[in-house]
Order: sequence, then structure tokens, then C-alpha cells
Amino acid sequence: MSIDLDDIHYVPTTGVRQVHEIPLVDATEENLKGYGLIVDEPKNFPIEIVRWPAQGWRPIDDHSGDQGGVTEGIFEFRWQGETLYARNNAVGDSYLFGWSNWPEEATRQGAGGQRERALVWRANYHPDGGQLFYPMHGESFVVPLALPGDDVTPQQFIAFRCDGKRGLYVHPNVWHGAVVPHDDEAQLLDRQGRVHARVSVDFPKEFGCYLCFPMTRP
Repeated sequence: MSIDLDDIHYVPTTGVRQVHEIPLVDATEENLKGYGLIVDEPKNFPIEIVRWPAQGWRPIDDHSGDQGGVTEGIFEFRWQGETLYARNNAVGDSYLFGWSNWPEEATRQGAGGQRERALVWRANYHPDGGQLFYPMHGESFVVPLALPGDDVTPQQFIAFRCDGKRGLYVHPNVWHGAVVPHDDEAQLLDRQGRVHARVSVDFPKEFGCYLCFPMTRP
């Protein structure tokens, strides 16, 4: 994977020296209730699509507002030094997701070495549909999640660790931060609503910190 820095969507907010550490748990059917689901077989797994909301008292017509359908592609991730880049081929977007060191000191080339933690600057949710992440080659990963609500705070996030044997599905309106792989590279099948609306929280700008969680392997 090669990413042109000029193609990156959303320039990261940096410049703070505080982190909010969130708990790390292994993703299970039980503790994912309300957030999403564990996925054993992605081939026929259904993606929830949310009808476009009415703007006033006139309702959205039947059989309309939810016809955008689903898109899918490979979500590619690569640690370049201590910096995590990604490209979502389902929607054609490229990102700088986070770091394993303070951004100002993080290397951007070569091997990153042992990653003890991840620092994430942003999270978002999709009001139009759910999203599936399924490892193509058994890659393990961590993703921070928080329950719906626009008044979200760093304290509401939990980091869910997935062992690479199964996938993770996130319900519509559930906050999710960067998917962070343990290995230097990862490829996940991504399936989501084609509209791909995003509502975001910028942790350094809004709370003066990065979201931080340990990168302990399964």
C-alpha cells in the first residue's frame, strides 16, 4: 500500500501532551451488546441501512430514503514507523489514523518496533448504516467503541480487541475510532452503507487529549 500524503482525508489535530487511557477488553458477544456483533462468516452478513430522516412534518415516502445500498472493498492498514496509515477502498478514502508515540516525535518510515500503545486523534459514527470489519488473513486488531450520543466523551470509550479469527460488525450510530492492527500491515474486508455519512469527534481539539489504549496482543 502506498499513500500520497496529499490524498489523506482530515488533517490530524495534534499539539497536545495529554492522553486519556481507556480500558482494553477482548471482544465477545456479551460485551459487544449495544455496540455490534461478532461475525463468523462475512459472505452473507447483512448490513443495517438507516432510512434518510424527515426534515419536517412530511414523512419520507415509502420505499425511498434507504436505497443507497451497500459498498465493500479492502480496508488496508500499514504502520510506517510509529505512524498508522490506512486506505478504505470501499469508499476511496485515505487516512492518518494515529501513532504509537507522540505525533511530533513519531517516525513515519521503516519498522515501528514494539508498539506498546496507540494514540488516536479522532472517532466517528455512521448515521446511515452499519459497518463490517473482517480480517482477510487472520490479522488481530483493536478498535475503540462508544455507544450512540453526540455528547460523547473520551471516558465513554472502550477498546475492543479482536483476535483475527472472526470479524466485527458495528451498528449504525455507534462511535468507532481507528481500527488499529497489531502487525505492521493488515487487510480487512470492509462492508458498509454506500452513503457513508460521518459524524466525528476530534479529541485534541475538543478535550485536549488523545484517546489512548494498550496494544497488548491477544
